[in-house]
Amino acid sequence: MDLTGAVCVVTGGSEGIGKAIALALAARGARLAICARTPGKVKAAVAELRQAGATAWGAPCDVSDDQQVRGFADGVHRELGPVDVLVNNAGLGHLVAVEDMTLAQFDETFAVNVRGVFLMTRAFLPDMKAKQAGTIVNIASLAGRNPVHHLAAYAASKHAVLGFSKSLMLEVRKHNIRVAAICPGTVVTNIFGKRADDIEHGERKLFPEDVAHTVVATIEAAGRAMISELDIRPTNP
Repeated sequence: MDLTGAVCVVTGGSEGIGKAIALALAARGARLAICARTPGKVKAAVAELRQAGATAWGAPCDVSDDQQVRGFADGVHRELGPVDVLVNNAGLGHLVAVEDMTLAQFDETFAVNVRGVFLMTRAFLPDMKAKQAGTIVNIASLAGRNPVHHLAAYAASKHAVLGFSKSLMLEVRKHNIRVAAICPGTVVTNIFGKRADDIEHGERKLFPEDVAHTVVATIEAAGRAMISELDIRPTNP
């Protein structure tokens, strides 16, 4: 897919992996719409994208809230038009033992990581069906395949993202819509409340730019080819 002029939505696009993906897509000529929960961070990220020469728009949005997602989708359509690419990146996790996990933490994990993917997909899928073309990239995790100590809810939610992605692919491929699930290993971000310099052997972990490179390569694959699932691991962890 040629990204020049393509309308791309990136959720959780104000920092970390999401911002790296947005910047990488912008560098390929895409027009960007981003969202995140913190208005100030969205504003700053949009400014950075525009400074890089991109056409960009953003708005605060909790991807787990149906009304906010609908409002965000209306804004995207008003400002940029129908969507060609959706990157469901927004996610969170709580690093906590199961017996110490609160119901609120468990519910929030599934609301953002799973319901958010569903709501955003439902909002923009009609654009792609109308065009009979499009790409949806869901940022899952290697935790969606493997058990992870003190991340039971997060791992379970990413298992759900993989299941959703595979089923969605079977539904929409007849419309020339591609669905890809990207499964990174440990990425140096603050998703679990840790700064990059707090992560042991951080120089041997993945960085957001590594994930962004993979996402762009997946989207730019020839339209006849669908990369449905990819693992990204550190070379020498």
